[in-house]
Amino acid sequence: MRMADVSVLKDLAKPAHSNRLGPDDLRNALHMMMRIRRFEMRAKELFLAGVIKGTAHSSVGQEAIAAGACRALEPNDFLLTHHRGHGHTIAKGADVGRMFAELMGKAEGYCGGLGGSMHIADFERNILGANGIVGAGMGLGTGAALAEKLNGKGHIGITFFGDGAANEGVFHEAMNLAAVWSLPLIFFCENNQYGLSTPSQAVTAGDSIAARGDAYGVPNERIDGNDFNAVFDAVERAALRARAGEGPTLIEALTYRWDDHSMRANLPAYRTTSEEDDWKDFDPILRLRNRAVTAGALDQAAYDSLVENVETEIERALDWAKDQADPTIETALTMVAAPRAKLHLSEPPPGDRLLTYKAAITEAFAQAMERDENVILIGEDVGRIGGIFGLTEGLHDRFGPERVRDTPIAEGAIASCGVGAAMLGKRVVVEVQLWDFVTLMIDAIINQAAKARFMLGGKATVPVVFRGPQGAGIRLAAQHCQSLEMLFANIPGLEVYAPSNAYDAKGLMAAAIQSDGPVVFLEHKLLYLGAEQAVPDAFYTIEPGKARIVRAGTDCTVVATLAMVERAVQAAERLEKKGISVEVIDPRTIKPLDMATIVASVQKTNRAVVVHEAPQFGGFGGEIAAGIMEHAFDWMDAPVARVGAPEMPVPYNDRLERAYMPDAGDIAQAIETACYRS
Repeated sequence: MRMADVSVLKDLAKPAHSNRLGPDDLRNALHMMMRIRRFEMRAKELFLAGVIKGTAHSSVGQEAIAAGACRALEPNDFLLTHHRGHGHTIAKGADVGRMFAELMGKAEGYCGGLGGSMHIADFERNILGANGIVGAGMGLGTGAALAEKLNGKGHIGITFFGDGAANEGVFHEAMNLAAVWSLPLIFFCENNQYGLSTPSQAVTAGDSIAARGDAYGVPNERIDGNDFNAVFDAVERAALRARAGEGPTLIEALTYRWDDHSMRANLPAYRTTSEEDDWKDFDPILRLRNRAVTAGALDQAAYDSLVENVETEIERALDWAKDQADPTIETALTMVAAPRAKLHLSEPPPGDRLLTYKAAITEAFAQAMERDENVILIGEDVGRIGGIFGLTEGLHDRFGPERVRDTPIAEGAIASCGVGAAMLGKRVVVEVQLWDFVTLMIDAIINQAAKARFMLGGKATVPVVFRGPQGAGIRLAAQHCQSLEMLFANIPGLEVYAPSNAYDAKGLMAAAIQSDGPVVFLEHKLLYLGAEQAVPDAFYTIEPGKARIVRAGTDCTVVATLAMVERAVQAAERLEKKGISVEVIDPRTIKPLDMATIVASVQKTNRAVVVHEAPQFGGFGGEIAAGIMEHAFDWMDAPVARVGAPEMPVPYNDRLERAYMPDAGDIAQAIETACYRS
């Protein structure tokens, strides 16, 4: 059999199935499929004419899947799709005029012209977005389905993906997670025979993609994806299972895309004309039309009327879209981050009660969960043992396994699940067991959480906190001790919090959970080992972007974060004996950064030293130094000094690890050099 031989579809083709679909249903389905095809054909023409720029991916030939699947969904069910998702969004009820506008980059497009073809979403219709990252919708779908399961209203979801995405790790991670938690999610694979230009069968092991569900105990079936009735029947069965609490279903629908991978593609021929013609003989629109005629639901006049109506609708929508204005940079900037949440209290006095750094964060979790039933915690071992450092200890018994959820060891799925649940209204805290493992979560954090609000035109809120222990000092070596704050500080849409003491840890965690946007919350392992400190019993929040002056001084400003704050104080105390007065500032949040407090201090002291544990090159010290030079150059009596780790991974040997980390002596030396240079 050739790689995309149509005989594979012939083996699945069956007589008509759904007796419940009457004449009106068949006509409506045909109408929907014709609308999708005409939209795609006009979009391609517009792309070739230069009206639509960038790229777009046509679903011509796959219309039965969109129309059949969405016909089986209810309005409140959610949908996640992929880069070839125009048909799905139209079938779920999206307005074609606003879709054209988005493809043209217009302000009245679904995403304000900021997302384009691969990111169309309509939250009013529970279309949570298309996605330019292959397979990403499966991970997000687990989170959205978890949110719906916790809401308990019987709503379900479907996530569409292609045959290529079935070979991504997220397919397996998401399938396992959905099965373990019995999530109300339909995994729908559109096997259109090619991943870009590579035949699916050449890179996909096993008899079928559907059969992979067996490994996870997930019911599955392979269907004729060019048969509207077959698609509707399969999705309806899966939807009934999901609504009954029986968990996910995997459907593989065999189909064929008529066009190239994308409208932008200019690839050498990789399919024969005879292969394409064979598949076009199974045109899903022609097949449904013939079925409707045989059933007495359609005659030539009625069909001609459908053609005319579709043509008129598409052209009117297109004319409207062309007349819309382009977005402005000013408007685009407002879409990057969610508006700041209203904070309840502002830094009450510490009082006399003492808590450890760990206990303060745990208390923040508990108080947030008491105040808002939508707050949930997910991660590896967060439930039964409270995580390997014990920060969620006791919460599982107090709030139950539905809200404090142990996950598989699957960092990509954990992070994606957190983002998906946050998009549907949960406030999710995702624990990263050790911060180094966050590298396995990068797509979910950087491409999904950070960009969702912007690329979906300001509609999405993503209240998710990614938290975990970073830094060296307890001999865990290079893959368990990294300081990665600047990796995330460089991503628009993310905030980065870095508390150095118990008081700040509690107040900033409370603020992070209340944020409507994604927060990276860094905790240092050495701070877990610190002594008890004064922490108020009451719930309170600390305003992000508001630095703390830890120690006042007049001769030099030192800016430090996390474990380096205490070492900076130690250096200041040493130098006080030499007559040097050092002001120590803890930014508390790296992004947003309180540059105003730092600049005001430097204007007083005329010197600055910036300290961080991460390697000096590329560290946040360079950003602060640049800010000081931009805003306080005329006040400086010496160059800004930076103290950081050497350009090397964290060593395992205890002596070398101590030498790697900046200490009070290193900081004191930098301060003295700055003071004596002037």
